[in-house]
Amino acid sequence: MSNVNPVSIGVDLGTQSVKVLAVGLDGTVLAEAARPLTSTRDGVRHEQDPHEWLAATAAATAEAVGRLDPDQRAAIAAVSLCGTSGTVIEVDAAGRPAGPAIMYDDARAAAEAAEVAAADPARWDRLGYRIQPSWGVATIVHAARGGLPAGHRFAHQPDVVAAAMCGGPVATDWSSALKSGYDLLELAWPTDVLGGLGVDPGTLPDVVAPGAPLGTVAADWAERTGIPAGTPVVGGMTDGCASQLGAGAIGDGDWHCVIGTTLVLKGVTSTPLKDDGGAVYSHRSPVPGRWLPGGASSVGAGALGALLPGADLPGLTIQAQRLWDDGASVVPAYPLTGTGERFPFVRPDAGGFALVDGVERDLSVLGFGADAYLSVIVGVAALERTCIDVLAAAGGSVDGRYSTSGGGTRSDLWNQLRADMLQRPVTIPRSAEPAVGAAILAASSIVGAETEADWTALVRGMSGVASVVEPRRESSERLLQVHGRLADAWRARGWLA
Repeated sequence: MSNVNPVSIGVDLGTQSVKVLAVGLDGTVLAEAARPLTSTRDGVRHEQDPHEWLAATAAATAEAVGRLDPDQRAAIAAVSLCGTSGTVIEVDAAGRPAGPAIMYDDARAAAEAAEVAAADPARWDRLGYRIQPSWGVATIVHAARGGLPAGHRFAHQPDVVAAAMCGGPVATDWSSALKSGYDLLELAWPTDVLGGLGVDPGTLPDVVAPGAPLGTVAADWAERTGIPAGTPVVGGMTDGCASQLGAGAIGDGDWHCVIGTTLVLKGVTSTPLKDDGGAVYSHRSPVPGRWLPGGASSVGAGALGALLPGADLPGLTIQAQRLWDDGASVVPAYPLTGTGERFPFVRPDAGGFALVDGVERDLSVLGFGADAYLSVIVGVAALERTCIDVLAAAGGSVDGRYSTSGGGTRSDLWNQLRADMLQRPVTIPRSAEPAVGAAILAASSIVGAETEADWTALVRGMSGVASVVEPRRESSERLLQVHGRLADAWRARGWLA
């Protein structure tokens, strides 16, 4: 018998690729592989071919498993998957794709979204849901009115691939089901609401907790991928929630911020959070008594590319560091390059601006040099600070470990200024990839995680810390002045309470 420790397989089904990791219980990534995915966009429509998900996942899994030694392959003990939040697909009675996948940002069902919101506003308010045109529940109502053949039902992105793995239909997880309208407080579909909108309750999937058993790997999938037949497949999460696990955000008051094209901030609380503006909603954690609230801004590292196209960002970082060290003043800027904001306030009409001598000006006033770069990254940090303030005002604990990932973390200057703005240490995790979080969910079934202590030990053991950025007092004082001016401008516009 092999003495190799158990290995878990995490699968991340994204928009542009599928990534598969084989991970040990100590968090060591033993093997990985990825395959690209393509999309079809037409105006507000965004679709993918789910058969491409299946082929790409099988190929990436076979490559990753093939890189393990024989003992490690024999030690594969569980598989879990995460996917995009809000993506919905029609499947047949065997769980096989019966049409294109309607992706998480497809907004064809805007009229249905308004109907859903009006059908039971008290329920949505209680849950903290702000029904959007791209949410799965609107897609489901739209599709249901077109009629489904007998035996067909709705599923989410991870469900389709898990069904192929297991050789038959599987339940969905309550994380993926949130945007499809699933009531995370009652742990039930609101069949009265959906039925009144034309959705047959029989077309909705069964729902289980992340980490709960879905089935086992079927013989044909084992032959295609090298995962041993009979390996348990367990419920996953959305990719955002899986990233939290991968970053080690598991305890009450822990928060994880992704600085990608946009800023996404998610954390852990003992109660679900909601704010009056509808910017915050909460996933349910697999950890008993824990919730995963958060929100997503329209501002992030993408502002650098939009406002400084073609710029030498590493070079500007060095110059901006000198400016800051020399005590240069920073033009306060809200670097929103499009129209509309989602977090920390919901304003479809919001636009970016810079404050020059207290007067709001267009962002073009920043120019294209290192001072513009500094204004943008400080502006994003100020927005991040405001997001934390909104979450605290909504009743969330914000005193736990604060971690961050994403492309923005490649800038040491930006990491430092964010720690200074937040006035707290900022942890850079070893990895915050969604596939790591999926592997942790798979591992939860291996070790039998049930209690908060079980989950904390598992997540802390499989995630890791690369570095910690400590805040600096003098720098914090300068940055908070910029934050105060921007917050005053947001309040003056009526955007911020």
